[in-house]
Amino acid sequence: MNKKDIASIRRQFKVDNDVLKISDIFNVYIMKETSEIYHYQSQPFEMLEQDQQELFMNNFKKLLAGQLDEKLFELKFERNAENSSQLILHQGLLSNDVDDWIQQMLLLVEKMLQHKQYEEDIVITFIKAEYLKKMKRRSEESDENDAVYSNPFILCSINNTQDPKKELLFDYVEREFKYNVVVDPIINLNTPMSGFLFPCITDNAADVNHVLYSAGKVNEPDPSFVEEVLNAQETITAKEDKTVFEEIVKDVTGDQLNTSTLANVYGEINRVIEENEEEDAPKLDYKDVERVLKMSGVEDVNTEKVEAAFQNAIFDEKYELKASSILPKYNSKSIKIKTKIANIAISPEDLRYVRQVNYNGKRCIMIEVEEDTVIEGFKMIPEAF
Repeated sequence: MNKKDIASIRRQFKVDNDVLKISDIFNVYIMKETSEIYHYQSQPFEMLEQDQQELFMNNFKKLLAGQLDEKLFELKFERNAENSSQLILHQGLLSNDVDDWIQQMLLLVEKMLQHKQYEEDIVITFIKAEYLKKMKRRSEESDENDAVYSNPFILCSINNTQDPKKELLFDYVEREFKYNVVVDPIINLNTPMSGFLFPCITDNAADVNHVLYSAGKVNEPDPSFVEEVLNAQETITAKEDKTVFEEIVKDVTGDQLNTSTLANVYGEINRVIEENEEEDAPKLDYKDVERVLKMSGVEDVNTEKVEAAFQNAIFDEKYELKASSILPKYNSKSIKIKTKIANIAISPEDLRYVRQVNYNGKRCIMIEVEEDTVIEGFKMIPEAF
């Protein structure tokens, strides 16, 4: 799934939406002390009160929020996994019997409880739903659509619980202050711990070989959940990809790179992304990185050196870096320059206007500007070197 696919389905999570039909919701309450199921309940989603529906819809939207390879990860299932979650989910998806679907979801819950001891009571929510997307019109004159794409899916959201707040209330009728005693835990639907969507829906087609996993924190997927619960292949985060790229460039350049050359490197990567906009996440292998560095003006670059740098950084000279992961946000001030004196934020495309120079025997950062510099309302006087 690309970001457009995810955004498209995420927008549909709203009450009374004909495009997204949620048939059933299944909630499972887990006790932290025993890591056992305390209670579970299944019911048609439409039987919930509207306020409850809105709470869950908001929870599902937040689960699918975030950037790919940072918070959301498209994972490929491992083949021939024992007690395969792919098979469990597929059987649950195809089943028309609610009781059978519940049993399949309980098998997944058992796998979750085997993999981790939770620090608080949790609630695991499953929904079975169908996403309908209209096909394009046959012609401009036609007002009707030929048909719709139908994509059934299962979504799982894992949420923690919180102790109720201790509050002092005033009773208008009795005219007295009262201590509000509430012992029922509050289910925190505002911040999902993690979850997943199965199958992935790409270009209006279901991909049952992949699952969309949502991590609780940015760049912190749970490896054991990915491998032991979902039985999916290990994933590389955008942060890890960026670190690998930085190590490769340092290795090739001897850790010496001026800002103009670095700006050229980012410009070349941005060009690759723009030229392959129709593709999903263009990738760079060692030959692509070699070409980028050469085009950016890096000297003494050859295939053997770049290939060896890949091997040193990730132990795999055939590894491919996602271009979108290694490029800072190109049109925003995503690069941070930190010094003891000041912190500066600048965009990759403007990095070429920054220099480190020696002035009177001291290292200085020089920034080329086209307009007068104003600090606290005062226009700075230009000073000659």
